[in-house]
Amino acid sequence: MATNNQRPPSGPPDGPENGRPSASVSQRRWPRRPDSSEPPPGCPPPGPAPPPPESSLHYSQPSRVGRRPVLRWWAGGVGVVTLRLALRPGPGFRKAMRRLFRARPPPLRRARRSPSTCRNTPTLPLRLAGHPGVGGGRCCACPAGRAGRTGCASGRAPFRPPQRLRCLPARSRVRCRPRPPPPCPAPPRPQSLVPAAAAPLAAAAAAAPAAPPRRPTPAGPYPAAGETEIEEGYSAVPPARETSASPSRRSKATSRRFASPSRLSTLGSNMADNLSDTLKKLKITAVDRTEDSLEGCLDCLLQALTQNNMETSEKIQGSGILQLFSSLLIPQSSCTAKVANIIAEVAKNEFMRIPCVDAGLISPLVQLLNSKDQEVLLQTGRALGNICYDSHEGRNAVDQAGGAQIVIDHLRSLCSITDPANEKLLTVFCGMLMNYSNENDSLQAQLINMGVIPTLVTLLGIHYQNAALTEMCLIAFGNLAELESSKEQFASTNIAEEMVKLFKKQIEHDKREMIFEVLAPLAENDAIKLQLVEAGLVECLLEIVQQKVDSDKEDDVAELKTASDLMVLLLLGDESMQKLFEGGKGNVFQRVLSWIPSNNHQLQLAGALAIANFARNDGNCIHMVDNGIVEKLMDLLDRHVEDGNVTVQHAALSALRNLAIPVVNKAKMLSAGVTEAVLKFLKSEMPPVQFKLLGTLRMLIDAQAEAAEQLGKNIKLVERLVEWCEAKDHAGVMGESNRLLSALIRHSKSKDVIKTIVQSGGIKHLVTMATSEHVIMQNEALVALALIAALELDTAEKDLESAKLVQILHKLLADERSAPEIKYNSMVLICALMGSESLHKEVQDLAFLDVVSKLRSHENKSVAQQASLTEQRLTVES
Repeated sequence: MATNNQRPPSGPPDGPENGRPSASVSQRRWPRRPDSSEPPPGCPPPGPAPPPPESSLHYSQPSRVGRRPVLRWWAGGVGVVTLRLALRPGPGFRKAMRRLFRARPPPLRRARRSPSTCRNTPTLPLRLAGHPGVGGGRCCACPAGRAGRTGCASGRAPFRPPQRLRCLPARSRVRCRPRPPPPCPAPPRPQSLVPAAAAPLAAAAAAAPAAPPRRPTPAGPYPAAGETEIEEGYSAVPPARETSASPSRRSKATSRRFASPSRLSTLGSNMADNLSDTLKKLKITAVDRTEDSLEGCLDCLLQALTQNNMETSEKIQGSGILQLFSSLLIPQSSCTAKVANIIAEVAKNEFMRIPCVDAGLISPLVQLLNSKDQEVLLQTGRALGNICYDSHEGRNAVDQAGGAQIVIDHLRSLCSITDPANEKLLTVFCGMLMNYSNENDSLQAQLINMGVIPTLVTLLGIHYQNAALTEMCLIAFGNLAELESSKEQFASTNIAEEMVKLFKKQIEHDKREMIFEVLAPLAENDAIKLQLVEAGLVECLLEIVQQKVDSDKEDDVAELKTASDLMVLLLLGDESMQKLFEGGKGNVFQRVLSWIPSNNHQLQLAGALAIANFARNDGNCIHMVDNGIVEKLMDLLDRHVEDGNVTVQHAALSALRNLAIPVVNKAKMLSAGVTEAVLKFLKSEMPPVQFKLLGTLRMLIDAQAEAAEQLGKNIKLVERLVEWCEAKDHAGVMGESNRLLSALIRHSKSKDVIKTIVQSGGIKHLVTMATSEHVIMQNEALVALALIAALELDTAEKDLESAKLVQILHKLLADERSAPEIKYNSMVLICALMGSESLHKEVQDLAFLDVVSKLRSHENKSVAQQASLTEQRLTVES
């Protein structure tokens, strides 16, 4: 017996305000539209006349649809009951009639909104015998509820058999009409994989967010760049299979169906309850290995992870389900891919990676890498990659299980296949290797020994049109290129050609920046420098400079700087530099010269540095000086004297220093006024400028007596040199100042220069220089001191004595590690000091004869001969 809804009557017999909803009873079940309050076809509404006060029956004409007699009955204030008589009523019908007449009207219960899975529920529980969709007072359209055999699918209460027939309020019963249940949306499948901008592997072969930026050389180390978190986003999978063939008849084992993702976000406590129930059920089904039930539970977990990954992961960790996953990761199971997918999603959270390792998931996941199922490989790679992300424990576990070698073997075998599904898998594997080896030199070296670099280069050459896979390869190259051991492997491949080919196809700033980040560490190798030059990278860089030179945009300025810096870096190699110089007539060299007069500071800097790198052999230097390069550099320095750009000053002085090394160039540069131009920066307080200024002056006066004497008499210069000799915070400036003081004496051999240095207090710095760890500086100091002792001993006597020169010379001669030239010049200086009475006494007190006599048998003939002469001199003077 089924029920049909009627509109409530306009009012009860006793009064319009005590009415109740009506109910109709029929032998036949009639269809009804879910949201309509109209009576179904064939069920005429009650007549307008009020029914008799007592229970009675009356007859009405058959309806047009039903064509059967209809009896209307007023059941003691319960409401109008319509009976549709069968032509031949049987015993069942008569029994129902008797039960109907004995029924008592239920108390009034108003329908209200409920947060349960059913939208309308009576305030108090109602029991209805065999009524579809009612169990324990809950209304639901679930399969179990319609069958009337089990508890309501909402899980709120088990179904209890009725004591008597009771009628639900009309509005509540509207929701319980049999109708097809809404489809249960399945969880999304993973869609793709891409590097995320700020954080762990992102999602896909199609759409690829920019990878974390890494600057070339000067900008510092790469960020935990390279590390990405493997994300998921797949088109919806088909709905879960039902356990019964017909939706109207379900078995008791029908799995619970969860609400859609959009609804889960609003269910709140219901979602938590459903998740808890699913985790409990999963513990049981994981042991029973019921595939259908297991898949349903896994689908629900994936759906919950999609809605709130962190909270769901916490519940998974607290439930102890992770330990069960290891037993589900078997190649023969149809649920393996979903289990690996769940692990990949869970491992996006940092606090879940160590629990995944502790649960023993690494070993079965690595074993799944031998699977032939592409979906299993995809999800397994995601899971391992996310577990390795910023996790020392995860990387060690994968290392011990041998996962890296299996992945590299997969890359080799699959790199020639270009279909999208295979490229997605290759992207995941590259991301896994990147997370596996990031910021770990030992693991990176291990990958290099496994031969990953040639494999990745081949992969890049075949799949250069796949943006996501290309980015993964570039990030991996950037990580591996930091190791010196990788440079040889890179040089043995065609990495230069592939990178230049890829660079020419890119027009976006972010893509070019990623390529720059790889080229910068690679270009530190001379062989790769030459390969990049031959592949045409310099022409690409010059084109970028030309395009961006007049732009004020931040990205364009940064790209201009990167391109010009990389251009200078390529010139550091001797072979690559000579190839670009082309005897001073090369296009690249001419373009670089045009940068120096530019108003752009970055181009001025790059042009000056390029000239300094071209000036690394005498032939190039002579050619450039003869062609007026010195005048251009001097003009550039004049533009940056007052509050100028320090980097430009440093670069221009570096170029002048290198150009002054050939002997034939010194006189030309001195006559051009280079000394005066350089001395303008004597007031500079910037150590890099000071260092290059001192080096340029020292190169200019080498073997130039007149220039050395002129500079040596410059009191301001000498005082500044003495000041810089005490700059202990800047060892380079201190060393160059000492060397320039020595050079002024050695090349001028002028008493006036010596007097100026003595008056400025420079003697003590020359004595200290004799104890330097660098042999060349020791030798230069001893030669200068010997000249001082020979030319102006009386003037410098007190300074030499206070600086304890004699004791220092004794140590140098007694030290077996002293170089032969140091011993030779020390003995020469001892002989020169004998002209001073006070110094002579110190020599005698230290027993120099014993030390010198031992040097007569020295293996160096010059040292042995000078030892004999010094011994004779000491013997005579004593």
